[in-house]
Amino acid sequence: MRIETDVTRLLGIDLPIIQAGMSWASSNAALPLAVSAAGGLGVIAAGPMYAHDLAAAIDAVRAGTDRPFAVNLPLYRKGADEIMDLLVEKRVPVLIASQGGPKRYLERFKAIGTVCLHVVAGAEHAAKAAAAGVDGLIAVGGEAGGHPPPDLVSTLVLGRAIIRAVPGVPLILSGGFADGYGLAAALALGAGAAQFGTRFMLSCEARLHAAYSRRLLSASVTDTMVVGHGLGMIRILRNDFGERMGAAEAEGRQLEERKALFAAASLKAAAFDGDVENGKVEAGQSAGLVDDILPAADIVAAIARDYAAALAALPRPMTRSHEGLSHAG
Repeated sequence: MRIETDVTRLLGIDLPIIQAGMSWASSNAALPLAVSAAGGLGVIAAGPMYAHDLAAAIDAVRAGTDRPFAVNLPLYRKGADEIMDLLVEKRVPVLIASQGGPKRYLERFKAIGTVCLHVVAGAEHAAKAAAAGVDGLIAVGGEAGGHPPPDLVSTLVLGRAIIRAVPGVPLILSGGFADGYGLAAALALGAGAAQFGTRFMLSCEARLHAAYSRRLLSASVTDTMVVGHGLGMIRILRNDFGERMGAAEAEGRQLEERKALFAAASLKAAAFDGDVENGKVEAGQSAGLVDDILPAADIVAAIARDYAAALAALPRPMTRSHEGLSHAG
């Protein structure tokens, strides 16, 4: 199946299905390779990776498929300049950058033909990135796991606001999508693709501790919480760390105390070591919509099938005639 949009044309992919760059879960070759080979865009998460491990992952994806893939780079990470040097050397097809300004990287990557997507959390930020010359935008709404926008505006509203602010700029929506019905909603809003994070965390290829996966599988749509206000806010599944952090914020404790609590927990502790009570179990609200672990290629195929089913189920517009109502078109 092919679903053609401005984003699929820009990226050279068959389906408007983007696998989010998820620290630890997609800091490997297996998950991005499977998604790209299935027709979507697989994304290597460079955030926690050493340069030599990232180079090996890029080489492994290239060896496994001739389809486009991306590397996600948080610009605030330690050694970001070294990682950019590596990505230029490797001539990655697509760069997804976040947590920084696009002027820092655009000239270098445009010169080698890399498609540059920038992650944004609001219309003003989107307009600045578009004016700087990025090829496309990824807008992250309040439902998302990891780092949602500080004001928690939903993807539904945020997407329309950005489309109105920067019409004509290819846009990928992220936050709250778990299946093809979500994809249909994203395209109906005017986006050219949807990005799926939590859904691909529950894939066979995701590099997650089994305890983390079990916690995701058992979650409902109301089991997440947002903590770390003013410290790099994150959406996580409720656990002991979340309750401690939430209480500190609700009680208005001093900034230094909240910083210490926030820094004492890590995503690695949960995702790699399996400490799902004291680590940061980052997840989106869509965790409550996912109840199985599947190969990534099967997830891509299921999203595409569900998208077709969603379109088929939509009511067709009716027109009035002298003889009564009839289908338009």
